[in-house]
Amino acid sequence: MNADRPGHQFRLLGQRRYGPFFAAVTLGTINDNLLKFAVTLLLTWHVPLPGLSAADVGPLTGALFILPSLLLSASAGQWADKWPLDRLIRWGKALEIAMMALAAWALWHRQGVWLLACLLLSGTHVTVFATLKYAYLPRHLGDAELIGGNGLMEMGLFTGILIGTLTAGILMDAGALWPGLPPDLVPWLLPAALIGLAVLGWGCAQGVPATPAVDPALRLHFNPVRDTWTELRRVARQPGGMLPVLGISWMWFFGAIYLSLFPVLTKEILHGAPSVATVLLVVMSLGIGVGALSCEALAHRRLAPARLVVLGATGMALFATDLAVCAWSLSAARGPGDVSVLDWRAFLAAPEHLRVLVDVWCMAMAVGWFSVPLYARLQQVAEPSHRARLIAANNIVNALFILMSAALVGGLLAFGVTLAGVLGVTAALQGLFCLLAWSRHRAMLETWPWKN
Repeated sequence: MNADRPGHQFRLLGQRRYGPFFAAVTLGTINDNLLKFAVTLLLTWHVPLPGLSAADVGPLTGALFILPSLLLSASAGQWADKWPLDRLIRWGKALEIAMMALAAWALWHRQGVWLLACLLLSGTHVTVFATLKYAYLPRHLGDAELIGGNGLMEMGLFTGILIGTLTAGILMDAGALWPGLPPDLVPWLLPAALIGLAVLGWGCAQGVPATPAVDPALRLHFNPVRDTWTELRRVARQPGGMLPVLGISWMWFFGAIYLSLFPVLTKEILHGAPSVATVLLVVMSLGIGVGALSCEALAHRRLAPARLVVLGATGMALFATDLAVCAWSLSAARGPGDVSVLDWRAFLAAPEHLRVLVDVWCMAMAVGWFSVPLYARLQQVAEPSHRARLIAANNIVNALFILMSAALVGGLLAFGVTLAGVLGVTAALQGLFCLLAWSRHRAMLETWPWKN
């Protein structure tokens, strides 16, 4: 089949060049987030560690999960350029089985320190595959297929995060949810799920086609700062080359703020139970997935990828602004004596909350429109012999932007800015980024060739 011939993106799932790889990566995403959220819940409620308060568990697990992205992304880029990608994928999935077996043992024996170690290993697994997947796609897809292939991959990423997170909550509370389950069976469910998903992912990886190394003579070394700077300078020499790098990192900055604020937004402004935060997470994840999947259809209707980026940036700014206004109005309308807490059913039944859901959904769809073309463009502008290293450098910048978003939110709250104010500042920053995107629109169209 001609890889440059456009077609419906879902046909890729039935082809060996894409289907087994997509399945292996998505199952890994589910498993990593299943482990992450299960460890967070376990350390928060059931296995307290000395010197670690419940409030510190979330930030600690998040930091352990992202730390390998800063330290090992550059090395992962070198590995992906030096060795065959199909071999690395199978090695990675085999090591995932060993990692999840160790995690299952730690869960069974309630070993908190070992659970944190497994979370660090899981972050390493995420780091390696974050590089491998975007280096793999342009090796097997044509230019006209990159939008659709990346859209499917983005959908798999966010739905995998959602499924893993929700499944962890269900399995951790399986005894209460299903009282009829034999008590001896309940402790086995989570460890079995972790190992089972890892084995299934390894099985899918066996179908990944041969993907030879692009630079077998590459000499390996460990200097993430120098390597990142070198690859960013390399792409900056190309017309418009830095736009996808900065745009993708900004998307992670923007999204990380909202994902971190959903729990406190639920508690302090929406006055909902934790299940309401789960509803917001579901809406956000599905919205990004739908937006990502729709990119190919929009592109094939003559909406150039550069215009999709601008459309996404504009939608993010508009609906982020309306969400901030909505948060302010809801907090102002709350009576001083009203201490009721809404579960998810009551939250969905209240008409005034429809606006919140619409804002989150539309903002999430805009994130999908914004990010998918940028990933496709990054794969196009990268030199084939350095593509994995450039993607790895971008992953490091993404991690730095995520840390910057946490610092911004923490700093604003520390200075007494209200939650609605934090949402307003985020919307204003997105508005400035939107103006930048509009100002670069014509230049993007000129430097962004697209086969339709």
